[in-house]
Amino acid sequence: MQHDNARSGTTKLTLAALGVVYGDIGTSPLYAFKEAFAGAHAMPLTEVNVLATLSSLFWAVMLIVSLKYVWIVLRFSNEGEGGVLALTALAQRVTRQRPTLALAVIIAGIFAAALFYGDAVITPAISVLSAIEGLSVVTPAFEHWVVPITIGILIGLFLIQKHGTSSIGGLFGPVTVIWFLTLAVLGVLSIVQNPMVLQAINPMYAVHFAVQHPLAAFLLMSAVFLALTGGEALYADMGHFGARPVRIAWYGLVCPSLLLNYFGQGALVLRSAEAVQNPFYYMAPKWLMLPLVGLAAAATVIASQATITGAYSMTLQATRLGYLPRVHVLHTSDTERGQIYIPVINWMMLIAVVVLVMEFQSSGALAAAYGIAVSGTMIITTLLTGIVAMTTTGRIRVIALASLPVFFLMELVFFGSNATKLLHGGWMPIVLGLAIFTLLMTWKEGSKAVSMARKKIDVSVSDFLRAGVASVTRVPGTAVYLTSDPELVPSALFHSLKHFKVMHEQIVFLHIVTEDIPRVPDRQRLVVNLLADHVYTVTIRFGFREEPDVMTALAGLDALDVHMEPMLTTFFVARASITDGPGALPAWQTALFGWMSRQSDSAASYYRLPANKVVELGTQVSL
Repeated sequence: MQHDNARSGTTKLTLAALGVVYGDIGTSPLYAFKEAFAGAHAMPLTEVNVLATLSSLFWAVMLIVSLKYVWIVLRFSNEGEGGVLALTALAQRVTRQRPTLALAVIIAGIFAAALFYGDAVITPAISVLSAIEGLSVVTPAFEHWVVPITIGILIGLFLIQKHGTSSIGGLFGPVTVIWFLTLAVLGVLSIVQNPMVLQAINPMYAVHFAVQHPLAAFLLMSAVFLALTGGEALYADMGHFGARPVRIAWYGLVCPSLLLNYFGQGALVLRSAEAVQNPFYYMAPKWLMLPLVGLAAAATVIASQATITGAYSMTLQATRLGYLPRVHVLHTSDTERGQIYIPVINWMMLIAVVVLVMEFQSSGALAAAYGIAVSGTMIITTLLTGIVAMTTTGRIRVIALASLPVFFLMELVFFGSNATKLLHGGWMPIVLGLAIFTLLMTWKEGSKAVSMARKKIDVSVSDFLRAGVASVTRVPGTAVYLTSDPELVPSALFHSLKHFKVMHEQIVFLHIVTEDIPRVPDRQRLVVNLLADHVYTVTIRFGFREEPDVMTALAGLDALDVHMEPMLTTFFVARASITDGPGALPAWQTALFGWMSRQSDSAASYYRLPANKVVELGTQVSL
């Protein structure tokens, strides 16, 4: 019975993974193969070129996705969590004894996270646009409606985010299964009519083409790479489903379906040259085209939803790791803690996606901008995985260290090929990535500068206690002061003493720490130190994937002989105002940090403190 339950659980997780993990890579057949013969670096449509393209595509998918991501990288998790930020935290942990390498790890990981946002805004635009372009294949009369319909679908998608997707989320897996089965059937029906394309499984077709036409092969890689663009999601989403369901879904359905469809498109264009303008849709019989557009639109909306959710999760992780200010987060489900909605990210993404669609007008034009961000992230993932692999033992260490250099060289070629499209739109994700990287690093550096400034002006806890706390008049109740540094007296306490000339009977300096692991065991959540009579330092530890629910954590204090009467407890929070000062940061960075600080969600709201128990006091910090 337990075996049957385990198998049933794996099946459900595998079905769910299909709708979330594989939405991005699953919609690549809409535009990837087409880009090789109708894109920015279009090749002549010849049998040699088609077979070389299929061979390159087949082996790129097998090596980069099937081998690197699904078989190797999924084994390098941060206690079950994947994604570039989780991997960065893991690599940082294993390089702590080498500060220079640790700093390089942090910078690389944060830049990869910044590039992710470029991918996150391009994926909805190119996916939905490529699906709706099928209308112009059904009839040219729809051609002028492609962009307006695409924008309408995208606006609708972002508008429903605040209501959550739990009501329709159950459809994601089944719809994606139908999508992949449709890809496979269309591919098989086309291959049967021209089975010679299966010769392209032989890697020598790609090798011979590269030897005879090195420049053309190099440019071709930017189109081939479009078939790999969802590979990073495999790793990023493993924490939701586990590695096993992700592998089963890939090897059992996704990979065969994608490859069959690509080979089917190759077989089609060799039979009918005019089909090269949109080989995916031309594979279908005319009576099926309109339903296929509807199915493709549904599949691309699911892919876009997964990307939007990924952007929310990435933002939350960045916030908890100290690279972004606190953001207002809404939970859209009473049962699924991972279903969140971040308004500021949602509206910024909507504006960016709509601007992209209006600017580029077609999936082919957007394809030029797509590959740079993802290939850059893949390179960084390979490097970070290699760093972590060096600290492991066993067979996987040997396999990883032997194969990762090969993947690194391949990804450098992909990045270089995509870089040739820099002037055709490839600049956009780079500029966006650099802008977001600047924001992330500014917040980190600004927070560090604030901490240093506080150390110069604030009094240490030990000096404060020696100064004669016992002489201060005490009033009944407990005062909880949030502090970022447990060795310094919170500025809110100074303000309180200055204004009220009294202290509460029980004082708690509350320090909240986000660890570089996904989750902290409950038994390790609280650390309590008695500093003086009824004066405590309480440290609450959360993982970077956990919700920082302070009140729930503080309920565990009773077991540690620290008693807080809820009706007699007040939380004091300081809110810093940043001003330009002696120059710890450049003036522009100080101004940017100050602006980000003003946009930050209040600590009381972020840590879910009871609103009627919070006193917020202002403090000024010069940088």
